[in-house]
Amino acid sequence: MSQEREGKLVLVGAGPGDPDLITVKGMKALALADVVLYDALAHPQLLDYAPVSSEKIFVGKRKGVCQTPQNKINELIVSYSLQGKVVVRLKGGDPYIFGRGHEEVEYAASFGIDSEIIPGLSSTTSLATMQGVPLTRRGISESFFVITATTRSHDLSDDILGAAKTTATVVVLMGMSKLTEIVALFKQEGKKELPIGIIQEGSTINEKVGLGTIETIEAIVEEQKLSSPAVIIIGEVVRLHPEYLSAIATTYSIQG
Repeated sequence: MSQEREGKLVLVGAGPGDPDLITVKGMKALALADVVLYDALAHPQLLDYAPVSSEKIFVGKRKGVCQTPQNKINELIVSYSLQGKVVVRLKGGDPYIFGRGHEEVEYAASFGIDSEIIPGLSSTTSLATMQGVPLTRRGISESFFVITATTRSHDLSDDILGAAKTTATVVVLMGMSKLTEIVALFKQEGKKELPIGIIQEGSTINEKVGLGTIETIEAIVEEQKLSSPAVIIIGEVVRLHPEYLSAIATTYSIQG
């Protein structure tokens, strides 16, 4: 007599955008998937690693517009898992960094569903590295903050104010809509000349990078038409970007 198959949830970090940056373990998990629930920031090419017979369901959002509410995602995970299916939840970056991954695991556990978590390269660190910018460097920055700009109530996070008072590198996710407020905070701290970089759609063919200072970055964003999804990096380490000096010279030339 055959045993009934047990379903499970597998949380997989898809990496920062480039499909080649997923982990080998993540690829292996996709190969065993019956169902893939994938986000907007997970490269569609990654779906090719899943069996042709598997169901692929988009549950992401773009520019803050949610296509599938979180409670519906939770219900899909539970419904398919209880049918004995392996559900791969493919999430951009790392599933436990601003990704609601733990909420999904917790919800599944409340129904007795086992979960496996496969971490991914997070844009919070990987995109800076790919741009040649070390988030920490002896003599320049001893630590770094990783902050989401917008709270659940859509206000600017108070953590940014605290970070602005330090010499640490500050990495801000989901911050483009709050850029004016962020810039104002750093100006209040007398840091208008502090370097800042913005990496839009990092590691993909659509990548765009804007480099400047707290004083000039809004003009650069407008000129280069930078938008979400993007990572904002603030701190002296941005000065180490290979193109920083030429970018600054160009910016001031244009302004002059």
